[in-house]
Amino acid sequence: MRLILASSSPRRRTLLSLLVTDFAVAHPSTDESQTPHEQPERYVTRLAIKKAQACAEQGCAMIGADTAVTLGAVILGKPENPEEARETLRMLSGQTHQVQTAVAVIYNDVVHSAISTTLVTFAQLTDDTIEQYLLSDEPYDKAGAYGIQGYAGAFVRHIKGSYSAVVGLPLAETRELLLMAGIAVRHG
Repeated sequence: MRLILASSSPRRRTLLSLLVTDFAVAHPSTDESQTPHEQPERYVTRLAIKKAQACAEQGCAMIGADTAVTLGAVILGKPENPEEARETLRMLSGQTHQVQTAVAVIYNDVVHSAISTTLVTFAQLTDDTIEQYLLSDEPYDKAGAYGIQGYAGAFVRHIKGSYSAVVGLPLAETRELLLMAGIAVRHG
């Protein structure tokens, strides 16, 4: 059976390749707007399913994922400019926030989904540290304006939960969903 990852994220491709060797990649075009009063868990689950559905092909298993960084009830999306990135990093500085990543596998019109919630605690960041980080390309295509797998990993004091979910694809949950869909994974 053909497996298609509905994601433009190179990090998700790398993570999925740890589980399966043969898959294709499709680039979903979906509206990622949050609906009014939508809770983060529902938001990421809806988008993971929507991305998989947007790339669906007959006879293929589709996998979609979405990640949200939240501080309290506020979803901190991908910054569109340095000002948004700066504000986001100032909000995260010295705080514990949640990273919620949902993954969905669709095969034969059956949808299986799971969500992983990880607590991430940042060190206190100086304005100079933030300004230096903004000179890199890391903050601009990532929820919460950081990628834990990059330099911003040095900002993380503590993590409670799934590291791979913070990167963008919770491996344990993804493995379980693939097996539920009858897709062979490495190491059974």
